[in-house]
Amino acid sequence: MVVHEEGEIMQTEQDPTMELSKCKGGHLACADCRVERPGNQRQCQKCERGGGFDVWNTVVDSVLSSVRVECPHEGCGLYVTYHKLADHQSVCSLAPCKCPVPVCSYKGPPPALYHHISTAHPMPVHRIQYGKVLQLQVPLSEPRLLLFAEEDRRAFFLVGGVLDISAPIVVSVVCIRARASPLPHYVAKLWANGPPGEPKGTTDAIKVEMEVTSSKDPGNIDVQELTFLTVPPKLLAGAKLVSLHIQIDKLTS
Repeated sequence: MVVHEEGEIMQTEQDPTMELSKCKGGHLACADCRVERPGNQRQCQKCERGGGFDVWNTVVDSVLSSVRVECPHEGCGLYVTYHKLADHQSVCSLAPCKCPVPVCSYKGPPPALYHHISTAHPMPVHRIQYGKVLQLQVPLSEPRLLLFAEEDRRAFFLVGGVLDISAPIVVSVVCIRARASPLPHYVAKLWANGPPGEPKGTTDAIKVEMEVTSSKDPGNIDVQELTFLTVPPKLLAGAKLVSLHIQIDKLTS
């Protein structure tokens, strides 16, 4: 941890040193700023003669490696080494995500999407519990809805589309968060039931299990690029709604 000038204790991430080196011309550079060239993998960009790096400036390296900045994402509050900020932002669980509703320009942390969509758009919003089955009636005309898990305030986007004439609808699930996010991961089970058959009243069903893809822009994802559930015409029987069951499991290892 790091203590602020006013005595406030800040949460930090532990990072290795920057490996700051000095070239023969006296210029300083971190590992990311060195130019790799054939025959000389550590080349100074400032030297006209292309001086190589042969001295590791441990004093300056130690000072710069201790400088930490706050993640700018609303609600995060994490302080990281400044040269690692971009890496943290790419996996931050509170990185701003786009609203999946077409033409809407709203961007905010995933937990805020639940309130935004439920108050600003007519899109259906359902709460879901991990490991439990949720039954949904999804309109064929617009198979889109938001699922919200209160356990970790995670938002999921159920998205559908048309594959071809013989398969009126395909359905998949997207987790609304940074694509490079670490654990936890999520697995979704989706299945659809058709109307009761004859003569014993049985129903046809089709099921798929998939690892849930993550995206900060779920509205622009093509469902055909994902693992999806295909609902064949015989399970629809002319209905305007498709009866779907979904279960999302949270994996922490």
